[in-house]
Amino acid sequence: MTDILFQDIMYLPGVGPNRKKMLSAELGIETFGDLLEYYPYKYVDRSKIYTIHELTGDMPFVQVVGKILSFETFPMSARKERVVAHFSDGTGVMDLVWFNGGRYAKEHYKIGTEYLVFGRPGVFNNRIQVQHPDMDDASKVDTTAMGMQPYYNTTEKMKNSGLNSRAVERLIRTLLEKLKDPLPETIPGLITQPLHLMERDQALRLIHYPQSAKELERARVRLKFEELFFVQLNIVRYASDQRRKYRGYLFSQVGDMFNTFFYQHLPFQLTEAQKRVLREIRADVKTGRQMNRLLQGDVGSGKTLVALMAMLLAIDNGYQACIMAPTEILAEQHLQTIMQFLGDMPVRVALLTGMVKGRRRKEVLEGLLDSTVHILVGTHAVIEDTVQFARLGLVVVDEQHRFGVAQRAKLWGKSANPPHVLVMTATPIPRTLAMTLYGDLDVSVIDELPPGRKPVVTKHFFDSRMTSLYDGIRQQINLGRQVYIVFPLIEESEKIDLKNLEQGFEVLCQAFPEFRLSKVHGKMKPADKEEEMRKFVSGETQILVATTVIEVGVNVPNASVMVILDAQRFGLSQLHQLRGRVGRGADQSYCLLVTPFKLSEDTRKRIDIMCETNDGFRIAEADLKLRGPGDLEGTQQSGMAFDLKIADIARDGQLVQMARDEAQKVIEEDPDCQLAKYQLLWTRLRQLRRTNINWAAIS
Repeated sequence: MTDILFQDIMYLPGVGPNRKKMLSAELGIETFGDLLEYYPYKYVDRSKIYTIHELTGDMPFVQVVGKILSFETFPMSARKERVVAHFSDGTGVMDLVWFNGGRYAKEHYKIGTEYLVFGRPGVFNNRIQVQHPDMDDASKVDTTAMGMQPYYNTTEKMKNSGLNSRAVERLIRTLLEKLKDPLPETIPGLITQPLHLMERDQALRLIHYPQSAKELERARVRLKFEELFFVQLNIVRYASDQRRKYRGYLFSQVGDMFNTFFYQHLPFQLTEAQKRVLREIRADVKTGRQMNRLLQGDVGSGKTLVALMAMLLAIDNGYQACIMAPTEILAEQHLQTIMQFLGDMPVRVALLTGMVKGRRRKEVLEGLLDSTVHILVGTHAVIEDTVQFARLGLVVVDEQHRFGVAQRAKLWGKSANPPHVLVMTATPIPRTLAMTLYGDLDVSVIDELPPGRKPVVTKHFFDSRMTSLYDGIRQQINLGRQVYIVFPLIEESEKIDLKNLEQGFEVLCQAFPEFRLSKVHGKMKPADKEEEMRKFVSGETQILVATTVIEVGVNVPNASVMVILDAQRFGLSQLHQLRGRVGRGADQSYCLLVTPFKLSEDTRKRIDIMCETNDGFRIAEADLKLRGPGDLEGTQQSGMAFDLKIADIARDGQLVQMARDEAQKVIEEDPDCQLAKYQLLWTRLRQLRRTNINWAAIS
C-alpha cells in the first residue's frame, strides 16, 4: 500500500500525460500520495435537499431534486448563446442557466429524467435561477449518504483546461476507491491512542468526504498533529545529535574580567530579565556542552550588555569572542557601545569590516592569531578564510535572520571545537514559531526594558493632516531633537517607490528650509549611504529621510520622532522595528503612522495594535495571525522551506506544543533511533527526507 502512494499520478484513471503535466506544474502533484494530501480549502453542507418553494436569492449553495421540463436558447452573439433549462420539483419552477457549455447541456441532460442539482441560487426576472449548476443523475446518487462537498483551490490555467474543483474532487474520489486496503500508519498507537487521535486511513478519507463538522474536525486534528510532529521530531533529533556529537568549551570560572566589570563598570543595575538570561548562559557554558541559545529582546532591552558579559566569561577562561553584525554601521555601533561599557579595562576589542584595510587589517589578523585581540566585532568580513583565531570560544550573531546557514557554519569552523553560540534578535518571535523555526536553539527572552526608558507614544495620522504633522516635527527639532521620515520601498514597485522617495525628499526640503536633511535608500553606493548616516548620527542633519534600510541597527539617542509614511504598506513586525529606532534616550519619543483615510479591515487592525501596545511579543503574535509564518520578518531568509499542507503555526499553537512534547519523549527514550517500537517513525522520517521538504533549512 505504501508503494501505491508513490505511484506516478499519470496512471490514475482520468489523469494521463497532459493532466499530469498540469497538476505537476500548477500544484506540485506528482504521485498518488501528493493528490491524497491535497486538502480541500472549504466544504459546503450537502446533507439537506431543498424544495424550489423554499429557495431565495440570498442563500448560499443549495441542492434540489427535480426534472427538466424544457430548454430555451437565446442568441448572445454570432457564435455564442445562452441556454436555459426550466426545472421543476413539483413545488415550483426555476431556471438552470449556461452561458458557456450550453450545447453540451442540451445534448447531455434529458427532459423528464430526475437530477440532483447543486449550485448558488440567484434571482432574475422574479424567478429563481442557478447558473452553471453541478448536475448528477438522481438515481445514481445516494442522497442520504451525502455529507459535505469539498472544494479545492485551482489556478486559472487549470480551470481553462477543465481541471476545476469538481474535476479535482472526481480524481480524489477515483483514488480513494482504488485504495481499497487501509492506508498505512505513520505514528504508532502508543502515541496516537493516549492522545485520542483518529487513525491515519480514516483521517485521510474523512478530510475529503466528512459526513459532519465533528468528523471533519477530528480528521483535521489528526493530520495537523502528524505534520507538526514530524517537523518537531526532526528538529529535536537534530538538536540531540548535535549535543551528543559536539563538546563545548568549558568556562569553569567567573574570573577577574567579569567581576571587575560587574562591580565597577556596570552602567546601570541589571533588570531581572537580564540576570535570568545571564544565569541561563552561565548554566550552559559551565557544563562543557556546546551552547546554542537564541536571545530575544525588544530594541533597547539590553541584549548587547548581556552579550558582552557572556564574552567576558569567555575571556576569563582563556578564550576569544566574536560578535558578527549584518551592516558596517551596526558593527561600528557595537564597537563603540562595548568600548564605552568597558572603559579602561584591559580588554582589546578590534573591528573587522570591508572598510578595514592595509596595515590596520594586518594588525587585527595578527592579534587574533596571537590572542592579543580578545573580542572581534565585525560584519561578513569575519567569515573570510584569511581570518583565523587562536582560541575562539564564543560567537555572538546579531540580527541572525540577516545571515544564511552556510555563513554561520563557516564561523563555527574557525575553532577546533564548535564555539558556544549566542544568537540575538530584536524581532520578537512568537513561541510556537520559535519552537519550529529555531527549534534546535534554547530560547532566552529579555522581556523588560532598563529603568529610565519611556515607552514610545504611537499615533495614527491621516495624510490629509500633514500640515499639523509638520508643525509637530518642527516643534521637536526646535527642542534639539532629530527626526526619521520613512518611505516604503517594496521590491515589486521599486522604481515607483524610489521616485516617490526622491520627490518626497524635495517636498520635505521645501517644507523645512530651516533644517538640514539626509537621504538614505538601498540603491545608493555603500560609501554614500554610510556618509549620510554618519551626518545624522553626528547631528549635522536634523531629519533623516529613508527607506527601511534604517530598520536595523541605527542608534541615535537624540532622535525622538519616527514618521512612517504609507504605514499601511508595512507589516506589524516591520513597523515595530522602525519604531524601535526612537525612544533610545531619556526624552519622550513619538512614532507617527501616516495612512490614507480609506483602509482595509486588516490594515486598520494593524494600525490599532501599534497604537495600543509597545509589547513586541504581543505584536509578533498578532502579525503571525494576520500574515502567516511565511511572510514574517526573517522567516523567509532563514529558509523556512517546509510546506505545511494543513497545519497553521499561528492558529495551532496547542498542537505545536503537543507535537513538541511527544517528540521530546521519543528522543529521550530512543536517542539513537534504534528501538523497535519507534521504527515506524524513523521509516516515515526517512521517507519525508526524500520529499521536497528542505529539512536542513529548518535548523
